[in-house]
Amino acid sequence: MNYEYLIFNAIVISGPAFFGSLKCCYIWNHLKQMLIAIVIPAIPFLLWDMFVTGTHWHFNPQYVSGIKIITLPIEEILFFITVPFACLFTWEMIIRRVKEKQIALHGFRLLLYLALPAGIYFFSIGKQYTGLTLSFIFIANLVDQFLKTDLLFDKRFYFYLLLIVIFTLIFNGYLTWRPVVTYGVGYQLDFRIITIPVEDFFYGISLLWMNTSLYKFLIRKNGVVNVNK
Repeated sequence: MNYEYLIFNAIVISGPAFFGSLKCCYIWNHLKQMLIAIVIPAIPFLLWDMFVTGTHWHFNPQYVSGIKIITLPIEEILFFITVPFACLFTWEMIIRRVKEKQIALHGFRLLLYLALPAGIYFFSIGKQYTGLTLSFIFIANLVDQFLKTDLLFDKRFYFYLLLIVIFTLIFNGYLTWRPVVTYGVGYQLDFRIITIPVEDFFYGISLLWMNTSLYKFLIRKNGVVNVNK
């Protein structure tokens, strides 16, 4: 069905949009911060996506509408809005209900900086998707430190990451099983969890880590408080 990927995006965003309108979960007072936190990290991801579509991955014409912006199906661009929105909603629900608890993982932050040289190495041997995902993990770690959001030291963040992995297994699993997206395996390790390239997990985590760091920074900077409608 040509609108299947479009329907997928609608399903992803419909739950958070509905529940976020209820008094118990109201989030629309945070919409400005959410949109900024979504759009800024999406820019480098979309530029890379445009550059490698047709080589690193392909979109099955059976499941997309055919509407494109430059090289990307409109559905792929919406993916970088609907998925981060759903995950930021999830983060907001977690932090409203679970008290912050700091954990000492400064050594882990330093270890994550090794993702950059590892990414450069894989990029140099032709595994560009592997190299890119590792480089984005490095950037996400840097953003978290630079903005002083320190999600890496927040115990709630690891529960959030667990949910992201589960969501990836469900939603990305669907996209790769169908398949809406097919991959050029020469650009990756070709190690899969069910039907999902392992790089997809790191790709998604790095994007959503950046989204969430920027969102936390903007909420703190603007002094936005939770309100009930």
